[in-house]
Amino acid sequence: MNWTLLFIAGLLEIGWAIGLKYTEGFTRLWPSVGTVGAMVVSIALLGLAMRTLPVGTAYAVWTGIGAVGTVILGIVLFSEPATLARLGCVALIVAGIAGLKLTSAA
Repeated sequence: MNWTLLFIAGLLEIGWAIGLKYTEGFTRLWPSVGTVGAMVVSIALLGLAMRTLPVGTAYAVWTGIGAVGTVILGIVLFSEPATLARLGCVALIVAGIAGLKLTSAA
């Protein structure tokens, strides 16, 4: 269950990272409200997941999910470059997340 909470927290991290772009410096009300809401829920779920997961593993997986998802959505939504080097680095992050999950005792 804690891995599920952590995964959802990571998805929400993607949401608030992308949401920051739409807030235009927190000058737009509804994107700002949604972004702050996603931030709060994401952190809360991360905290709940850390009840049993190691802090280093949970935090690294959370930020990894957020980083990978944000890069992918940046490519899709904002036409950011999808170079081989960028995609290779994303693959390394995914490998790191998988490795941490596979070697976690919780």
